[in-house]
Amino acid sequence: MRTFLMAAAGLPTILLTAALVVAVCFWLLAAVGVAGVDSFDTDVDLRAWRMGGVPVAVALSLLTVFAWSLSVGVEVLLAVFAPAGPATGLLRLVVPVAALFVAWGATCLIVRPLHRLFPGEPGPSVPPGAARTGVAALSGVGDQRPRGGTSRDAAHQPWDRAA
Repeated sequence: MRTFLMAAAGLPTILLTAALVVAVCFWLLAAVGVAGVDSFDTDVDLRAWRMGGVPVAVALSLLTVFAWSLSVGVEVLLAVFAPAGPATGLLRLVVPVAALFVAWGATCLIVRPLHRLFPGEPGPSVPPGAARTGVAALSGVGDQRPRGGTSRDAAHQPWDRAA
């Protein structure tokens, strides 16, 4: 238990612990009815971070829980299995940053299915290149060039054909 507390309250993981405490306090206030789940939706648009489709509080709470869990878990493993030294100390500085990136990826994966629970939220962003894989791409809707013609034919306008 001491190792766990040292990992959660040690630097730099204490920053994620503080963020987790803020998230837990927010959800307690939301459960009582003092704060709304969509309190921060007008302030931040998370579609650029691929976490759109759910309220901001939900996405950032998930991100915080995942990052904190990963960071504390790796810190405990380092404390138990890694020998003390400068390499381990440097690794302990890098762990929370790496945990944030891994947690971001996990949050992006979890937010997509959660979008169905929040129909009033703007949809998640479409990754680049995914727009052509939908039904519109298969049916040819939106294609600018005529079927069976050349690109030169597509460049001709109706007034060019009259001449």
